[in-house]
Formats: sequence, structure tokens, C-alpha cells
Amino acid sequence: MSVLLETSAGDIVIDLLVDFAPKSCENFLKLCKLKYYNFSPIYGVQKNFSFQTGDPIGPESKESDGGCSVWGLIGGPSKTFSPEFHPKLKHAEKGTVSMATVPSARDPDMRVAASQFIITTGNNLEFLDGKAAIFGRVVEGFDSLEHINEAFCDDKGRPLRDIRIRHTVILDDPYDDLPGYIEPAESPVPSAAQLATVRLADDEELEENRDEEAEDKRRREREARAQALTLEMVGDLPFAEVKPPENILFVCKLNPVTQDEDLELIFSRFGKILSCEVIRDKRTGDSLQYAFIEFENQRDCEQAYFKMQGVLIDDHRIHVDFSQSVSKLSETWRTATNSKRARQGGGFGGVSGLEKKRQYKIMDSTVGRSDGYSMVFDRDEVRRRHERAGDRKSRIRRKSQSRSRSRSPVKRARDYSDRRPDREYDDRRREDRNRNHW
Repeated sequence: MSVLLETSAGDIVIDLLVDFAPKSCENFLKLCKLKYYNFSPIYGVQKNFSFQTGDPIGPESKESDGGCSVWGLIGGPSKTFSPEFHPKLKHAEKGTVSMATVPSARDPDMRVAASQFIITTGNNLEFLDGKAAIFGRVVEGFDSLEHINEAFCDDKGRPLRDIRIRHTVILDDPYDDLPGYIEPAESPVPSAAQLATVRLADDEELEENRDEEAEDKRRREREARAQALTLEMVGDLPFAEVKPPENILFVCKLNPVTQDEDLELIFSRFGKILSCEVIRDKRTGDSLQYAFIEFENQRDCEQAYFKMQGVLIDDHRIHVDFSQSVSKLSETWRTATNSKRARQGGGFGGVSGLEKKRQYKIMDSTVGRSDGYSMVFDRDEVRRRHERAGDRKSRIRRKSQSRSRSRSPVKRARDYSDRRPDREYDDRRREDRNRNHW
């Protein structure tokens, strides 16, 4: 028989010792089933000793009655009951669950309990033996116990940030329902008295010492991560955490007449250059007045950054910075991925064919119509269409030739047949002429 306590500090699973404390277990189970413990605060926290809960409002509230047993809730004569104290059950282990008891008003030697219970956060707590009636043990959720044990509390053991029981779930109930016992259909909302005891909600953020600059920095980082994740999803980035290479310089404010070779010659004194490219307009070929210079190692790149800032090149004072672009990395990754997928095949016409197609985009300044509009299809597809059209024309030509060759004998036969009536007419005239002669 087990009960799950869902608290703001985490879930706690309690196994009930029904054979040793049947009455205490029945009281606890039925109170959980009635949702009596919902929104109950945790209080009386003593580090490495124990904490207490079970009073729905809390002992500090003036409206609190200290809790009530299930028999008192259904109209019994008393709101308390006499729990069992089994001699074999001791508070020797962390996670021992026991009912909080007080001496009875009628008999000081007898102790009574209601709804409040204790969970130990330390071992060998002999002080509680005989004062708290054990009825269960925690089997899961010791990290939640540690979270409560380490909570920052006031001098009365009340956590400054509220820790409360949110829900209770009965995993197994061997007891029959009591007469007059009505289980609620859903969890009740917190009462006004319970809400009045809230000190600092478990999900409330402290804003007293908030640093505006640090908060703005965190906000920008969150936005950057979200944007990078979006670019990764659409395929513009190989992965969201990609960083720009540290051996590439960005040079801007160049003179339009400055060439790639000029920059490479000037910057090569700092180290070996792998590539130097002035970015140009795709249509006109004019310089856009910025360039990227890739060094073989990072140290040479750093030296060039510190030495070339503000230097005059072709009467223009240039600006130098480290490149923040990852387009080269993305293109390299995309090319490698496409070639790998092409070897594996797949898709309608191949994955690489689908991914490399650039519709509604002019790939080359020489491709396009004279009126300024570009075709929807890429060059490879246009070439394939021309090849298919040429094959179709050649097939039609061959078929027409074969038809003409097959029909020519028939035509000649028809010509000979057309000549036969004339020949018969000549033969008859010759016979008549011979007959008249004789």
C-alpha cells in the first residue's frame, strides 16, 4: 500500500506499514483520498532531523484548528484518535513517516493524533520514539527530502519560500470506505485562509536585487539561441551552437579599386594566407568595399587585427575586425551533407537534386532572358528538357522515314496496275487490225 505526495519540492512515495499500524494507515489514506492535504504547507523544518506537515492551513494561522482525523470529518465524536505504537518500529532511518501526537486531555499517559505527520531527514532519532507513531517509510523521493532539508527557514522552521503539498495520489487502498465518507470528484481550490498564509510562492521570482544589465544580457542570449535554433531548423546553420572561425578577418571601408591581390600582398606579411576575397556584386562585378581574409593559423590573424586597424590602403582608411560570418562553414557542411546523401540516394530524383535546386533565383548573371526576367528552372533541368525534346524529334524523324520506305513498293505496284488497262486496249486494237487485214 503506497501513497504519492506531489510537493513543490518534488514527489515523495510513502509505503504504509499496514500490519503494524492499521488505524494510522487508514486515517492517512482516507485523508489523502478526501484531498484533505492539498495545499498544506510544510513547516517545523529542523535540518538533519525532521519536518512536519498535515495542517491544511498551517499552525501560524489564527484560523487553524490543528487538523482533524477522518473520523472527525465524517461526524465522529472526536477529531482525534489513538494511534498504534509498535515496539519494533523505531526512528532509525531517514525517511521514517509517523503521526504527530500530543498527550490526551483525559489521560496524560495516552497520546492522540489527528492529521499532522512527521517525516525524518536524519538517522537514529531516538528522541521521537514514543512521541510520534510510525506508520510508513519513504521509498522514493529522497532528493525531495534533501531539498526540504536544505530550505532557508525562519526561526520557527517555516521555509521563506513556500513548500506545499500540491496533490495526493492513492496507489493502493485496502480499506473499505467509512459510512458518510464522500470522495470529491476533483481537487478543491485553495481556500481564502490557505491563500492568506502564502509567504513567497514556490514559482515566484525574487526581483529585489535584480541586475538590469545582467537581465538584459540573459534576454539577448535567449533570443540569440532561439534565432540560431530557427536557422538550424530551416537548414541555414549546421547546428545552433556553431561559432565563426577565429582565423578569418573582416576588412571593410575599402577603395573600390582595391583588388584581391593587393590585399593579399599587404596582409601576407603577418603569415600565410589561405584565401583573400573582395566581395563583389554578382551582376555588375563592382567591389562592395569589404573583404574576408583567411589565415593559416589564429595567431597571425590576431596580429593582423591589432596592426592593420585604421591603415590607409588606396587612400581609404580601412576598418578591421574578426569575422562573425558562418556562411563558409554552412556551405561546406551543406556540400558535404548533399554529397553524402547523393551517394545513398533517396527521394524523388535524389535528395541532392531537391536540396541544390534554387528556384526563383538567378544563379549566374549570364543566365536569363533579355527582358530581365529569369526562368523558374535551373540550368540542369533546362538542359535535360532540351535533350528530351531532341530525342523526341529524332524518334519522330526515324519513324517517318521508316514509314516512307515501307510504303514505296506498294506505290510502285499501284502504278503498274494503273498501266494495265492501257496495255489491254492496245492489244485489242492490234487484234482488230490483224483481223481486218486478213
